[in-house]
Amino acid sequence: MSPIVHAELSWLMSQVLRERRDRILVTCAGLAPDVDGLTLLAGEAWYVRYHHVLFHGYVGALITAAVCMALARQRARVALLALGAFHLHLVCDLLGSGPGWPIHYFWPTSMREWFWAGQWDLASWQNAVIALVVTLACLAGALRWRRTFVEVLSPRWDIEVTKTLRRRFLSEQETSASSSTRN
Repeated sequence: MSPIVHAELSWLMSQVLRERRDRILVTCAGLAPDVDGLTLLAGEAWYVRYHHVLFHGYVGALITAAVCMALARQRARVALLALGAFHLHLVCDLLGSGPGWPIHYFWPTSMREWFWAGQWDLASWQNAVIALVVTLACLAGALRWRRTFVEVLSPRWDIEVTKTLRRRFLSEQETSASSSTRN
């Protein structure tokens, strides 16, 4: 799946958290496995060989959870959600990264491959449908949580997007309460 969908799914998971900072940490945890995609900078051969190996396993999950916990306000909850978002990324990769692209979850202690025979291509209709549904769910966050995925990029932009969506779908009029600063 695309990094955007990984981020949006992780952001949706993070909605049980009070603070924007903690939600962003969980969102980043859902993107963390793709750190090994930076091997592309060393060339396509390195990317093909090491993407889904170096950080798509338990070592990457533990490092990610530890970093998120250290930076979080709600440490235990963020660590658990970071582990969940990290592993959701792995499940999504097993489903929709393309046939024949396994995950080496136990690297560096083992090169055992994890894969699913039903994997679909990255550019599949399944991934397109999932991306559409997840993006709509993130936008619907404006109606339920008074925030959208845009909060990851800018709280100010998110206020504007949220106000616009709430006016459009809830016929909500702008008030001083709805334009106040949020976490």
